[in-house]
Amino acid sequence: MFSGEQTQKMDTKGRTVIPSKMRDALAERLVVTRGVDKCLFAYPESTWEALEKKLSSLAFTDKNVRSFNRFFLGGAEPLDADKQGRVLIPSNLREYASLEKEVVWVGIGDRIEIWNVDKWNEQLNEYIESEDAEQKLEELAEYMAGLGV
Repeated sequence: MFSGEQTQKMDTKGRTVIPSKMRDALAERLVVTRGVDKCLFAYPESTWEALEKKLSSLAFTDKNVRSFNRFFLGGAEPLDADKQGRVLIPSNLREYASLEKEVVWVGIGDRIEIWNVDKWNEQLNEYIESEDAEQKLEELAEYMAGLGV
């Protein structure tokens, strides 16, 4: 399980270091794909394989399934870390998530999200610094309670 957040530099070739805490928990290659919030989703290979199997078992005759699988599965790339713990994020995925000089790695349970620093800060500020942040957090808490959390 992944948790926490850490900012890392990205070089001009698109390489960034997997944070050591996440790398230690990983123990295998990552599969990275487009996330639904203009960030990247990164999964350990074994978690990815189970998710891919589930998505592939859905009815291809459903237009929404086809569209989601094209977006999600079609964008997937396996990444191996080098000896320094760096991964090369493909240019199409960097472009999708607007990744540049700094990226934020965020542990979200069974996956990691990789964010553009500014977009991550906007995401957080919605619940921290906006005028209605307290109300938004309360609504979010009520929603989660409705899910049994």
